[in-house]
Amino acid sequence: MKKTLSFKVSIAAPRQLVWDTMLGPESYKTWTAPFAEGSCFEGSWDEGSKILFLGPGGDGMTAEIAQNRPYEFVSIRHLGEIRNGVEDTSSEKVMAWAPAYENYSFAETPGGSAVTVSVEIAPEYEQYMLDTYPKALGVLKELCEQAAKVER
Repeated sequence: MKKTLSFKVSIAAPRQLVWDTMLGPESYKTWTAPFAEGSCFEGSWDEGSKILFLGPGGDGMTAEIAQNRPYEFVSIRHLGEIRNGVEDTSSEKVMAWAPAYENYSFAETPGGSAVTVSVEIAPEYEQYMLDTYPKALGVLKELCEQAAKVER
């Protein structure tokens, strides 16, 4: 049984800058640090591409990009876990929640832009996500707004 959580953040920066910051390899490491210090991704954000989301020890999630409409929407289809270097997309544990979608929508607003996140999770991760996603989006907001000031 999956739950869907939603989060939204308003950012005083152009939508393209927010998109580039969220998906850029180095800035991704910074804004996702609240989830796990040293988080990164390997792969491509291109639609249909495989992408791995990894913690510092190499464990994480295997996924594919279900949709990518630049500067508007990106959908990640999580397909399994990576533990000790082994991808698991078929165990009973994984099949209980996979596939699970993580969607990001980007919208222009009068003061800059807004990012809305919708994430499907296993119920046991609900409190962790409720605690952590707002922190991560706060870091993203800070990164983008600092970059927007530099561009002005």
